[in-house]
Amino acid sequence: MKQQTIASCGSLRGEITVPGDKSISHRSIMLGSLASGTTLVHGFLEGEDSLATLQAFRTMGITIEELGGGQLRIEGRGLHGLQEPGDVIDCGNSGTTMRLMLGLLSGQSFFSVLSGDQYLRRRPMKRVVGPLGTMGARIWGRCDGERAPLAIQGGPLKAAAYESPIASAQVKSALMLAGLYADGETTVREPHLSRDHSERMLSYFGADVRPFDGGVTVVGGPNLTGQEVHVPGDISSAAFFMVAALITPGSELLIRNVGVNPTRSGIIDILRQMGGSIELVDSRERSGEPVADLLVRSSHLQGIEIGGALVPRAIDEFPVVSVAACFAEGTTVIRDAHELRVKETDRIAAMCDALNAVGGQVEPREDGMSICGMDQLSGGMVTSCGDHRIAMSMAVAALRSSKPITISDTGCTETSFPGFWQLLQHLAG
Repeated sequence: MKQQTIASCGSLRGEITVPGDKSISHRSIMLGSLASGTTLVHGFLEGEDSLATLQAFRTMGITIEELGGGQLRIEGRGLHGLQEPGDVIDCGNSGTTMRLMLGLLSGQSFFSVLSGDQYLRRRPMKRVVGPLGTMGARIWGRCDGERAPLAIQGGPLKAAAYESPIASAQVKSALMLAGLYADGETTVREPHLSRDHSERMLSYFGADVRPFDGGVTVVGGPNLTGQEVHVPGDISSAAFFMVAALITPGSELLIRNVGVNPTRSGIIDILRQMGGSIELVDSRERSGEPVADLLVRSSHLQGIEIGGALVPRAIDEFPVVSVAACFAEGTTVIRDAHELRVKETDRIAAMCDALNAVGGQVEPREDGMSICGMDQLSGGMVTSCGDHRIAMSMAVAALRSSKPITISDTGCTETSFPGFWQLLQHLAG
């Protein structure tokens, strides 16, 4: 089992880039495969999660050529061009792969099975399986469809209107992908707008997608056409270095080519509300997604209360937000974030345990946590619980610790941020 030991450092200064956006990388493979013609992808995240999606489509007969440097050529076969896989599709640790594939595979003319690693097989899937059932999907799994492995007998689907009790891009996207195979209009409503990468990319590839206040409608049977996709840097990956620069005195860091989609940029809003100096430079749009360079300077942070519609716009960044809160003046309260309990691990429990183990003052809440700010942590040993965001967040916390922090089970960072440890050590000297 891999482990890393990180110590405090001087200022972080310079320019960096972060790996391609994981959410967009997944969707570029899926839609490139369902489109007719060639799709060229630039900036693809070559991490374990996105590579699991790539391999899944290869097992269904799609030719995907890796050109190097994050470039791919996908030879799409159209909406009905996938072939029945000869074996179980291994989703690895990727919840996005499994949940979105459930929607896509439900409309095929063949049988398939999805499984994954020990962590993914524990994660809840009925939130997707249930609503897909209302469209006529036939899916079976352990614990009455709650746990993988999941078996899907594809077939005809009917359009449906679904009111989601949670704001989840994975639920919404699974239903939208299933809706491509249904006659008529499939509509998903959610309490708050979740990330809209699926809507943007489906439109970019030629689907009839109609967003409205509170939800989205997709029309079945589109003719998708291959496109050129430029994947921006992942704001979830940039978040670790944004917080690192904010909490490390004397730092000034330029993070280039980061996706700043407003449904994902909650981390910028949160850190700015805490007093963080973050400037968007050279804002632009590529392949339907807004992009900018982020100039981050060390700042005196203040505790705030975080909840409501801001939560789904930053749901993946809350582990590192809790680190920033540890060094903010006063108390930070995170609420309305119960979704954190069903990620790769229970991120509320995992971050509370890890931060308290190294001298933090963090109290768990059912839907979040309360964090009392301090000047330094004391150091020690923690575990990532197999969760890449816990591992990288605790590495950032070590930059303001009086003694080093040793993090065990750090191989999981390869799922989303290959080269994270080398980049951190380079910046920290």
